[in-house]
Amino acid sequence: MIDHISVGVSDLERSARFYEATLAALGLSRLVTRPATIGFGKTYPEFWINLRAGMAPVPPESGTHICLRAKATGDVDAFHAAALKSGGRSDGAPGLRPHDRVKYYAAFVLDPDGNRIEAVTFPSE
Repeated sequence: MIDHISVGVSDLERSARFYEATLAALGLSRLVTRPATIGFGKTYPEFWINLRAGMAPVPPESGTHICLRAKATGDVDAFHAAALKSGGRSDGAPGLRPHDRVKYYAAFVLDPDGNRIEAVTFPSE
């Protein structure tokens, strides 16, 4: 249903380093580089970062987050570890999150600007 998504970042190079490492754990790589935007994806850019030089940090109460699908729990773990190593902050450690309708394994991180990014997979066991 959604073709691509983008987030604003205040420092394009810092965010590029963060997202290159973090998204690699989910099989995405840098595919497009332009002066004020970078696109990541598997075969085409599906996740973009856009320079917004005067942007204030994203407030924690914004409620907005982006969830990306991982193939396995190990990929979620790698996503979280890469984010922390690359200047992000944890907003929910990797783990199983059972709910009424579905059981899923996820991790939440905040990028250097406060954008909330989740990686999720749905283990069969």
